[in-house]
Amino acid sequence: MLLEQERLKKNKIPGLNTGIEIRKTICAICEGSSSSCGINAYIKDGRVIKVEGMTEFPQNQGTLCAKGNASRQYIYNKDRIMSPLKRKGKRGSGQFEEISWEEAYETIAEKLLSIKAETGAESVVFGAGFTKWLRPFAQRLGISFGTPNFATESSTCFYATQIAAGLTYGQWGGPDIKNSNCLMMWSANVFGTGTAGAKKLIAAIRNGLKIIEVNPAVTHLTRYADIHLGLRPGTDGALALGLANVIISEELYDQSFISKWTVGFDEYKAYVADFTPEKTETITGVAAELIIKAARLFATGGPSSIKTSASPTVHHTNGVQNHRALIALSGLTGNFDAPGGNYVVPETWLHVGTGVELRQKQFIFPRDLTDLPPRIGQEAFPLWSQFVNEAQSMWLPRQIDSGQPYPIRALVAFGYNQRMWPGNDYLIRMFDKLDLFVNVELFMTDTAKLADIVLPACTSFERSELRLYPGNHVILTQPVIEPLGQSKSDIDIIFDLARRIAPDDRLLNQGYEACLDWILEPSGLTVEKLRQHPSGMTVKDAVMPGFRKYETDGFATPSGKMEFSSTALKEAGLDPLPTYREPVLSPISAPEPAENYPLVLTTGTRLPMYMHSRTFRNEWNRRLHPDPTVMMNPEDASKRDIGIGDEVILATHRSQVKIRAILTDTLKPGIANIYHGWPEIEVNHLIDYDYLDPISGFPGFKSLLCDIRKA
Repeated sequence: MLLEQERLKKNKIPGLNTGIEIRKTICAICEGSSSSCGINAYIKDGRVIKVEGMTEFPQNQGTLCAKGNASRQYIYNKDRIMSPLKRKGKRGSGQFEEISWEEAYETIAEKLLSIKAETGAESVVFGAGFTKWLRPFAQRLGISFGTPNFATESSTCFYATQIAAGLTYGQWGGPDIKNSNCLMMWSANVFGTGTAGAKKLIAAIRNGLKIIEVNPAVTHLTRYADIHLGLRPGTDGALALGLANVIISEELYDQSFISKWTVGFDEYKAYVADFTPEKTETITGVAAELIIKAARLFATGGPSSIKTSASPTVHHTNGVQNHRALIALSGLTGNFDAPGGNYVVPETWLHVGTGVELRQKQFIFPRDLTDLPPRIGQEAFPLWSQFVNEAQSMWLPRQIDSGQPYPIRALVAFGYNQRMWPGNDYLIRMFDKLDLFVNVELFMTDTAKLADIVLPACTSFERSELRLYPGNHVILTQPVIEPLGQSKSDIDIIFDLARRIAPDDRLLNQGYEACLDWILEPSGLTVEKLRQHPSGMTVKDAVMPGFRKYETDGFATPSGKMEFSSTALKEAGLDPLPTYREPVLSPISAPEPAENYPLVLTTGTRLPMYMHSRTFRNEWNRRLHPDPTVMMNPEDASKRDIGIGDEVILATHRSQVKIRAILTDTLKPGIANIYHGWPEIEVNHLIDYDYLDPISGFPGFKSLLCDIRKA
């Protein structure tokens, strides 16, 4: 009997004999809006001893990626911060002393209220980096305090695509893959990020879904693609206009939709006439015959939909216009908000659209932003402020530096990472100008080392959070273990601060669960009801919106129609059509710099075992790809006498890094690619801090000029 019990314990079998219990939660390492997977956490003596995918969870259906499987290394990592810390050495030295929570809160509150009294609440910024689940609460805290400045990593993630969609349709829709016959995957690789969706995509392909992949690199998806369009980075807009040229010249477009529901088509038609397949080939590097083939398949093989990732198409100095050009293909072919096309579902919670009605916007904004001073970046990027209810984070260091139109004196941040800024050494210098920098963090990151106060947060295993998923699945998780050390849920920190700096916000001061019940009220759900479903619940009576809603509601644009020629851009004095401009730094636009830096550099693509810079500290993940690497074509390497694994110098006009080379023909000659987030090298030092898209303020991470030489 004792031997049997030992065998059960060794194999981590749950039961009374082993003292092992399975508790339900989610993995929030990826932190995408709907990419958090269901977890069965095996708990013994208050510790997580094993994790498995939750089979009944619709998002991942029992699977886990490399990041989720390494959850224990994430939870029990040696870099976890276990108590509140106060800086005692020089900024960046990493010298801190432990303080109590009460001292931390009082220090923060006293300084914030003092700044508010002296120069206004707008001098304080509330920010969120990696974390998304807490954002509605953090933004409300800032607004109740009196500042319009809530600034997040979405300033360099997906908001530029939202601007492009707003300018064109008023709102974008996700691909209705289950009803699609053709899917254009534009720089979206589910095998590298959002891996839970790969299984469903492969099943759809096996059921006959045609794939057009647009990507500068050959990826894991390419083997499943019917057509692969390998373009030069930054030329997405030209390729989209070339596809439109074929569709229009061969009269494959939806003439009924165009005549009834669009404005500016004649100007657009005249503009794309110049982007013949042959000319588009000279710009993009994609063969003319492939452009023709892809255009015909998308226009005639429908219903057709488009899936893009959050940022690759907009991480260019021409990003918004690039993205406008490619999403215009949906309306051009009559596939917008149509079955099997790009289906518009209004956002419910954290950028996820479902049929479940919540009060997200009403909660976030207890007062109108127009009643507050202008946000950071509002003057530099007025269209940003028209379509996004946040400050533009990329402008934060500029305003700290200039003090205009008002000074920025404090930053209270949740999971901030200075590596999300181009020219991030400039931001680091600006931290020295702040009166107070607070960072709420799980780990002692390089950014946390720059803070005055560091507050210890906890993982998704140690907290409660609300999540909604496509398909109307809802979960309110409960902690499966106690918070480690003195760490707290970010939400608890927000509500503790609210009592001190926003005491007049009656709802916020009622606490987390009262706020959740208020948010959930229109759905009929409650905290108590959701607690009864630890695996989550699918809301059966949720009513999804119909298709082609524009036929009754019109489009949420100034004209009430799809705008090939944007009213807002024209009023702002910008090109109203989705015009193509070369990236500021490209072999065509910058021929003189290109003589010394002849390769096009893309940065920021992901490896499937890493998420930003966080999981690099997990030993299991790190073993899978231990060294920072730059990918280059063997032809380019041969010219430089570079072999596989050689140490090389990757240089731009601004800076350089030492790194190892990977030789691969998955990249065309003339292109180099470096993966995202390596803590040992400062890739963003290679990029000028003002290398930004003029419409969105997004950095041009994916179209630079560089050279590589043997170290």
